[in-house]
Amino acid sequence: MFDIYDFYEKMEDGKIMLSFKGEITSDLLTSILHIMESKLDNIGEEPKLKKKVYNVLVECLQNLYHHNDGTGNQNLVKSDNQNSALFLIGRSDNSTYKIITGNYILKENVTDFESKLERINSMNKDELKEYYINTLSNESFSDKGGGGLGMIDIARKSGQKFEYNFTPINNIYSFFSLIIKVTQ
Repeated sequence: MFDIYDFYEKMEDGKIMLSFKGEITSDLLTSILHIMESKLDNIGEEPKLKKKVYNVLVECLQNLYHHNDGTGNQNLVKSDNQNSALFLIGRSDNSTYKIITGNYILKENVTDFESKLERINSMNKDELKEYYINTLSNESFSDKGGGGLGMIDIARKSGQKFEYNFTPINNIYSFFSLIIKVTQ
């Protein structure tokens, strides 16, 4: 039998403040943001870091909501996973927040997306600002709305490099995992 206490201890040891696995809806986004805002208030987080964490959370959750390629498709290994995404946020003792997301992405989009992530990771603060402005003025938006602005914005607000992975699921999908660290 699954040991719930063992699971609890792993979450506690990982300093997980909130975790979710399932379908991402606009109501859920609102609820998660409200819960996290309350949690940040309750622990008395410094206002500047609180704002930074909250802004990165908004972008990460919007990316999950708008860019889950599994949504509405029946070709996953397990059909009940089709709209599923993963979200976790944890806080270490030194006030470093770790936001972890995971969602399905079409394999055909992995190479281009990974190139964008690598490009963003290779830039410094000033280069990211210029890239953001150029992308915004370029008006080259995808059919899902953005032109990669969310990821650029996450990098700018967090000030950290992305940690990510693409796990092949089948011949159609990969699972995209992203870890963002937010510090003072």
